[in-house]
Amino acid sequence: MNSIYTERQRFNQWWVWLIIIGINVISIAVSWQSISSHGLNFSNTFRLAITFLILVFFLCLKLETRINNSGIEVRFFPFHLSFIKISWNDIASVEVRTYSPISEYGGWGIKYGAKAGKAYNVSGNKGIQLQLKDGSKLLIGTNKEEEVAKVLKSLQQ
Repeated sequence: MNSIYTERQRFNQWWVWLIIIGINVISIAVSWQSISSHGLNFSNTFRLAITFLILVFFLCLKLETRINNSGIEVRFFPFHLSFIKISWNDIASVEVRTYSPISEYGGWGIKYGAKAGKAYNVSGNKGIQLQLKDGSKLLIGTNKEEEVAKVLKSLQQ
């Protein structure tokens, strides 16, 4: 099914990348110092491999949202290899809203709020709030709140 709306997001907060780069620099420096004095060993190799894997993991993370005539699809790669499809028939209500990532969900990523339900978000404080007919809630973060609001409005008419 052709998408009416598509959005791809990645972690782009400067402080996230500062932490990741800082960890990488420290790990490489410690490994380099250890390699200089003790030579290459399992501990150094393991430390460098884990550091590299963390960097690759964060580079691979992406949140994808698609809206089409049959519903809303979301995928948080690499946790979801295929899209989670939510049919319009399963949605009681949908709106774009401002939320508090920290107080409602405990931050960004795949999160569960006690009252707020599940959230998929990578940045910002705007999201597509779904109230499902089974009583559950899902919030999908967006950086294009005006564009997605127009698309949702056009589909509700």
